[in-house]
Amino acid sequence: MQPTSDFDAAKLARSLLRRSRQGALATLMPGSGDPYCSLVNIASHWDSSPILLISRLAVHTRNVMGDPRVSLMLDERGDSDPLEGARIMVAGTAEEACGELKATLRRRYLNVHPSAELFVDFEDFSFFRIRPKTVHLVAGFGRIVDLAPEQILTELEGADALLAAEQSAIDHMNEDHRDALNLYATELLGAAAADWRCTGCDPDGLDISANNQGALRLDFARRIVTPAELRRVLKDLADKARAATRN
Repeated sequence: MQPTSDFDAAKLARSLLRRSRQGALATLMPGSGDPYCSLVNIASHWDSSPILLISRLAVHTRNVMGDPRVSLMLDERGDSDPLEGARIMVAGTAEEACGELKATLRRRYLNVHPSAELFVDFEDFSFFRIRPKTVHLVAGFGRIVDLAPEQILTELEGADALLAAEQSAIDHMNEDHRDALNLYATELLGAAAADWRCTGCDPDGLDISANNQGALRLDFARRIVTPAELRRVLKDLADKARAATRN
C-alpha cells in the first residue's frame, strides 16, 4: 500500500521516536536464534536513535551481548482499538556505550526517566544505543512505509555548541520558564494543562513531558545549531503561544 498525498511518513516516524518512553524489544536467543521479546523503557539520543538502560541479569541483555541485532516496536495507542494508532518497527544494532557517549546517554535517559537514578549506577546495568538500519511504519490504510535511517535521524553536524549547552538550557527552562512550557503544550500542541517540563532539545525541536500526560515533541520551524538561535526560537514560540491565548 502507498501513502496518501498529504501524509508525511518521515515526520510521523521521527515524532514517535522522540515521544516514545516504552517499547517492545525483540532480541535473538543464543544458540537457537529463537526470538525473544520484552518490554523496555527508552529515551532518545540527540539524533533520535533509541537509548536503552538494561541489566546483564536480564535475558534480553544476554541476548544482545551475543548478537546485537534487535528490533524495537514503538506505538501510540488509539482511544479504542490499539491497532488504530501509528506504530514503527526499528530494526538495527544495539551498541553498548562507554566514555563520553555513555555520559550523554545517561544524562538524556535520566531526564526522561528520573526514577532510574535509583539503579543507574549498579554494576550490572549498561547503556545501549540502537543504530537503526531500517524503520517500518504502519499508520493505517494506505500508510505503510519503509524508511531509511537518513530519513528519520536528526543531522548533528555543526551543532556542537547547541548540544554542549543542552542541559543548561533544559535546566533554565524548567527553573524559570515553566509557564512557557505549559503554553507550548496547551496552545501549540493541543495538550491538557499540566506541570510540563523540558526533557531535551536538539537542532530539530524540543521534548517536553508531564506526569500522566505522556511526552510531546515541539518541532522547530527551522534547524538551529547554536544556543543563541535556541533562545530566539523559544522566545518566538512563547510569543506565538501567548498570542493564541488572546484569540
